[in-house]
Amino acid sequence: MNTLPEPDTSIKHFEFTIQAWEKALGVLAGDFKVYAPIRDQDSIDYELISSVNISSIVYNTPKPVSPLKLFLLPVKENVVRESDLHKPFVVLGTPACDLWALDLLDTFYLDPDYPDIYYKARRDNMIVIGADCHSSLEHCHCTSYGIMPVPNKNQDLVLSRHRDKILIGVSSAKGELIMENIASQCKADLSENSLPESLRQLRSKVKTEIDRKNKRLPNYQETSSIVKNTSVESWKNHSARCVSCGACATICPTCTCFLLIDKPGFEKVKQMDACQYPGFQRVAGGEDPHKKLHARFCNRYYCKYVWRPEKFDEIACTGCGRCIEGCIGNISKNEIFIELSQ
Repeated sequence: MNTLPEPDTSIKHFEFTIQAWEKALGVLAGDFKVYAPIRDQDSIDYELISSVNISSIVYNTPKPVSPLKLFLLPVKENVVRESDLHKPFVVLGTPACDLWALDLLDTFYLDPDYPDIYYKARRDNMIVIGADCHSSLEHCHCTSYGIMPVPNKNQDLVLSRHRDKILIGVSSAKGELIMENIASQCKADLSENSLPESLRQLRSKVKTEIDRKNKRLPNYQETSSIVKNTSVESWKNHSARCVSCGACATICPTCTCFLLIDKPGFEKVKQMDACQYPGFQRVAGGEDPHKKLHARFCNRYYCKYVWRPEKFDEIACTGCGRCIEGCIGNISKNEIFIELSQ
């Protein structure tokens, strides 16, 4: 059973009142574009922060509809035109499932031999303030794949709103610079006690809750074996409700597929693609190894649980549950894997 790591007592923790933190965000918003989760009816998603909506930021509540990758990989961009690639920006409130996804994205797009210069520029200029989850949603299953609902990699700062305070932990050199700038202007106290015991207990409670909800779900290694041993007939049965909309892939924090489209004037447009689209693997002459629906459906799970881990030595599903929430056909991969594991 995975357990929450002990807090690193060597890192700095700052404590703000709510009013001081909102002032700090105002300082940040004066220097950078700052994006943070805002609730809109029944969903939460990132919005650009200004003095108008700072007080409406949602803290430590899972999860933004948009994965973090959309700040690095726009749905569509012209890659031969100048853009604001080199302007630093801040993303606040990113959950651990999206932070872990950066491992695979970095491995894929920052390959030493073939780096994506657009991804690299945005990655270098992105400042990430991660946030632990103080509750969970129905389809959250990060702990099944060894990920705790507390940021512990790829973030610059970690934020927890606990009771009437904002607690910030520093995790990188970029985070240190940010805190030096705002702490001096906004009455932040350097916390000597690191994290309150009540916050640690809350984090542990959330982990236990996610474990309990997914106690029948196979872990990552078991799922890989299940995928390899599932019959064609079973894939046909489970794919019957799929409408090939591609929502599961486009909303996934680790999916990387894209098209490069030639335009007049020697311009090129890079556009997000999805393996569930009909024609995704169609080549010249009309040949398409995944023309059949069940073949595309099966391919997605092989990519997530077999091929990508083998090729990149990184997990390709972080248990965020967005693919289940976004599926028009009401298909739950978790229900599929539980059934196949019986």
